[in-house]
Amino acid sequence: MFAIRMIQLIEAHAGRISEELMHRLENSDACKHLLEKVPANELRMRTHEIYHNLSDWLLAKTQAEIEERYVGIGMRRAKQGVPFSELLAAFTITKECLWDHLEQDGLFEDPIELMGNLHLMRSIGRFFDRMGHAAAIGYEANTRTSHASAA
Repeated sequence: MFAIRMIQLIEAHAGRISEELMHRLENSDACKHLLEKVPANELRMRTHEIYHNLSDWLLAKTQAEIEERYVGIGMRRAKQGVPFSELLAAFTITKECLWDHLEQDGLFEDPIELMGNLHLMRSIGRFFDRMGHAAAIGYEANTRTSHASAA
């Protein structure tokens, strides 16, 4: 029950969490080129999509669907000239923003509930890891294509 409540809370507050994430990205030296090269409305839309549809990403989407989405995003960021390190930093900040939101809402206070829902937390972590890996594949594919066409 706690896991469902946690996902519902995240999805219900997707707009607020997304705005907090945008604030963090804007204030992060690790993402300064990302913000220069990717339109703010695109970043806002992507971050809101992750938080608002978290139950779909965790429960309904297959590995192939995650790869399809994030390989495409990796390729897009490479074409936009975003340094790969900043793409990964943005994913890390996205996950940290989510954890901080859950802590602020007191969802990590009861150790018994927390231990009982370790599976959900691992699923969230695994999703972000898969997201980063898929984006890396897309980024590298774009880089290889760009190098091959330049030669």
